Amino acid sequence: MRYRIFITGSGIAKEAQQFLRENDCVFEVGDPKDSPEDLARKFKAFNPHGIIVRQGKITAEVLDAAESLQVVCKHGVGTDNIDIAAASERGIPVLYTPRANFESLAEHTLALILALARKIPQQDQRIRNGVFDKKNFDGLELFGKTLGIIGFGNSGRRLTELVAPFRMQVLVYHPSRTAEKLPGYIRKVDHAAAIFPEADIISLHCPLNAATRNLINRETIDQMKPGVLIINTSRGGIVNEGDLFQALQERRIRGAALDVFENEPPAVDHPLFKLDNIIFTTHVGGVSDNSAKNMGMDSVKNVLAVLTGAPVDKGSLVNPGF
Repeated sequence: MRYRIFITGSGIAKEAQQFLRENDCVFEVGDPKDSPEDLARKFKAFNPHGIIVRQGKITAEVLDAAESLQVVCKHGVGTDNIDIAAASERGIPVLYTPRANFESLAEHTLALILALARKIPQQDQRIRNGVFDKKNFDGLELFGKTLGIIGFGNSGRRLTELVAPFRMQVLVYHPSRTAEKLPGYIRKVDHAAAIFPEADIISLHCPLNAATRNLINRETIDQMKPGVLIINTSRGGIVNEGDLFQALQERRIRGAALDVFENEPPAVDHPLFKLDNIIFTTHVGGVSDNSAKNMGMDSVKNVLAVLTGAPVDKGSLVNPGF
């Protein structure tokens, strides 16, 4: 049988596209700006058997527009743009690619930590503006600092390995991790709030859900060490951007780095853009030469496993109880 696969957003790696062709699939690629209404219209016309999700919101109405739909797979790890409950009600498995891009994300997070600690973007800008002096430079050493990681999945776990040479103390919180023995420099805590008063640097690696939405807000910031650094390479809604702006403006927080925003792309006049103690990247933490191929290949293999009745990787299933 020839399967129809719709890829929302920006497309997938050429190796993954070739894999689809070799497995007698036809596919169409959407547009990163597609609204749910656009996607519903395109699904109704194409009637896909499988969907690979990059950008765009997959609502109940979008799912209903694809009458032949049998499987949805997220190209990446964040599934907050897919209505999991609606898919489950319709018997449609939702999968993701948990092992495809964690190395890229962990390395990107470390790069942001170092850029913040050493004020690399600010130094670059000063030199470009003709200012070449050292009197205002007050970079931080990571040696001996405490790193707090909220979310101890693949990327958070890899980050603890990457910072080991800096001899940092690491605090980790993950609600579903079972007891396990960790290296001596890593200490697990029972709740996220235990990280706030101790960490010099806080890095977010958790999904966006009801428990984590606005986790970083005025109240939790007040519990943090003065001069803390905050890095978010997870999901924008985990940080209340208004509260972050105020804390950065008041220098309550020394600096922040965001790879994600509450709304993407952010407005060109976003208040955070006015500050000099925050740096940004364009939701590319999980994107690299290797990860793009890995996410594409894992996505198409997950979709084809469901469509052909082959064994499905249970670790990639998102639906509760499936």
